[in-house]
Amino acid sequence: MIKKIFPVLALSIFSSVLGVGIIAPLLPLYADSLGATGVWLGVIFASFSITRAISMPIFGWLSDRGGRKVFLCSGLFFYAIISLGYIWAGNILELTLIRLLHGAAAGMIVPIAQAYIGDLSPEGEEGKWMGYFNAAFFTGLGCGPLIGGGLTEHFGMSIAFSSMGGLNLLAFLIAALFLHESGQRKTAAGHRSPFAGMRTSGIIKGLVSYRLAFAMGRGTFITFLPIFAAIYIGLKPALIGVLLAVNILLMALLQVFSGNIADRLNRRAMVVLGSFLNIAFLTLIPLTHSFWQLLGLCALGGVGGAISLPAASALTVDEGRKFGMASTIAIFNMAMSIGMALGPIASGAIADFSGLESVFYFGAGLSLIGTISFAWLTR
Repeated sequence: MIKKIFPVLALSIFSSVLGVGIIAPLLPLYADSLGATGVWLGVIFASFSITRAISMPIFGWLSDRGGRKVFLCSGLFFYAIISLGYIWAGNILELTLIRLLHGAAAGMIVPIAQAYIGDLSPEGEEGKWMGYFNAAFFTGLGCGPLIGGGLTEHFGMSIAFSSMGGLNLLAFLIAALFLHESGQRKTAAGHRSPFAGMRTSGIIKGLVSYRLAFAMGRGTFITFLPIFAAIYIGLKPALIGVLLAVNILLMALLQVFSGNIADRLNRRAMVVLGSFLNIAFLTLIPLTHSFWQLLGLCALGGVGGAISLPAASALTVDEGRKFGMASTIAIFNMAMSIGMALGPIASGAIADFSGLESVFYFGAGLSLIGTISFAWLTR
């Protein structure tokens, strides 16, 4: 069953995330052109994650009870329509409003798609199939900056934003026409709320700590690397897109290999190892002085994420069989959204008062705290 559903699901998610990736190197520069300070830049990025964090547990719990397809298709459709709002936004407040609406729609996409995979993954192959899913996700996210940088240089930002809307509409059509319900398994939680039971799980607490810290560091990187590369090294949007693409595509290419390894080795140790590589990557960014140095560090960060994320995802699927697949994955992704919200806001304040280089040390410190917490809670 999973071999029939997975290609459709992977294609729809790839198309959707490709659209998101297109604007990744552009949004900081677009916000900066509207007069955003460091704090406002953080708020613009965080607004998406705040509404996504609120909506994910709600839609995850509802999909555990009422089915996956209707929520996934609705999220993709609204995502496509709201994407066009970036063209309309003419000031910082309007851009923030669009980001809030976009985040709410996003709460129906990735967690529900991951729950599909979790429902259908054979026991003992969770790392393998989550690795395949992560590969589709990060390939789309990584190809996007390459396309977005080129589109912006040659045709302007409006075309890039329109492309995001069109790709999400394509993803909606693929899912609506070809995707079937997963037939999710019943869990021990039954019809009770699963969230009370999750509070007793040391594994879930550790995964939330890891995901929260990883996302705060990632939010800092995505938000401020384009500004750092443009100001301190003088890179143009196309080369900034290359940096982000290398980081994300390398993570994507290694997902399947790492996922298979996670089914055979200690998943907890893999999470810790990948996290420490990520800490090193963030710490060294302020010390770079050229495109090639930044490129090497972006590659190191991609390897770190590729090692840790499939193992963490497989651990989440294991817990999802106890508490409800979409609900558990939603909590895992909610931690990511909270981190992506808090990281840019806190980093923006630090950038305004202590300089741009400080934000990367801040992200590395948070990642270290999260890694230690994960190791302790899952011991």
